[in-house]
Amino acid sequence: MSEYWLISAPGDKTCQQTWEALDNVTNKQQNLSVNHKFHIPDLKVGTLDQLVGLSDDLGKLDNFVDTVTHKVANYLGEVLEDQRDKLHENLQANNGDLRSYITRFQWDMAKYPIKQSLRNIADIISKQIGQIDADLKTKSTAYNNLKSNLQNMEKKQTGSLLTRNLADLVKKEYFILDSEYLTTLLVVVPKSNFNDWNGGYEKLTEMIVPRSTQLVHQDNDFGLFTVTLFKKVVEEFKLHAREKKFIVREFTYNEEELAAGKNEITKLVTDKKKQFGPLVRWLKVNFSECFCAWIHVKALRVFVESVLRYGLPVNFQAMLLQPNKKNTKRLRDVLHGLYGHLDSSTQQGAQHDSVDIPGLGFGQSDYFPYVYYKINIDMVENKV
Repeated sequence: MSEYWLISAPGDKTCQQTWEALDNVTNKQQNLSVNHKFHIPDLKVGTLDQLVGLSDDLGKLDNFVDTVTHKVANYLGEVLEDQRDKLHENLQANNGDLRSYITRFQWDMAKYPIKQSLRNIADIISKQIGQIDADLKTKSTAYNNLKSNLQNMEKKQTGSLLTRNLADLVKKEYFILDSEYLTTLLVVVPKSNFNDWNGGYEKLTEMIVPRSTQLVHQDNDFGLFTVTLFKKVVEEFKLHAREKKFIVREFTYNEEELAAGKNEITKLVTDKKKQFGPLVRWLKVNFSECFCAWIHVKALRVFVESVLRYGLPVNFQAMLLQPNKKNTKRLRDVLHGLYGHLDSSTQQGAQHDSVDIPGLGFGQSDYFPYVYYKINIDMVENKV
């Protein structure tokens, strides 16, 4: 199960006692959850007004960082294409799996110095993730354009004879070149009309070279034929051909242009391969950056809400619970038994009204007598 509950409760005589009481009743006695201490350092508290304002802003920052983290993960899945099944193993945090990172969470003192105010730490994270979001947009647009151009050119190499590129189907000897009067056209004929074409193409206009047609290529539905005629009757020929459901393709045999077209595909394939490796590395590194920042935001939220709820001096224990999927309701009941006394309103059934609680950043439908945030570390959107 990829869902975790990050909660905090006020310290008893010691925070260790708070931890032992929770772990004893939820894990050792009833096997309702697997629990881990969640270490939050001694952060600067600031004033009550600052905490109330910061609480709402941290809720918005949480959503923003969560969104960018998912965007990076999903785009990595897109870029991996037929290797998408390797996405999970590429989504790491601090060179380890996501579960290990949150269950052994350690505050990154270098990136987010705890001597800074809470507001400054939040601003550092916001700026960092905002830059990653902007860079992702730039990099994904460039790579998607390259991929789209390549796909369009590859489509033209296959598909119906009515639309596909004809360059790789024809040879120089099929064409009358450098003639002042004659030219060779390429005509797409439905398979069911082959006999009509062979028996009637010479009669579509005057000035058609007899027995000049040749079947160049055929697919399931159409055949591609050549025909040689005088240049002066080309437009008339096209008109009468269309009446018979014979489609003249616009095509001029030019060796330099044909070579350039093939070189363009080769160049796009090479460019895509060149960009793939660095882009995957960038996405992996910045997924880790985003995920780690997101868990730091959760830690900030727990700290701020715990101080607002439980008061000063700072005395609470943050704990990470991984619920047993079948027993989440029972786990809620046990937690309520442990901590229901912390808030009389939840005991009086007041939680049915969906009312925003000032400074606490959530509606009462999400409200529990203990500080609670859900963390879902499943970053992969399953695509059928």
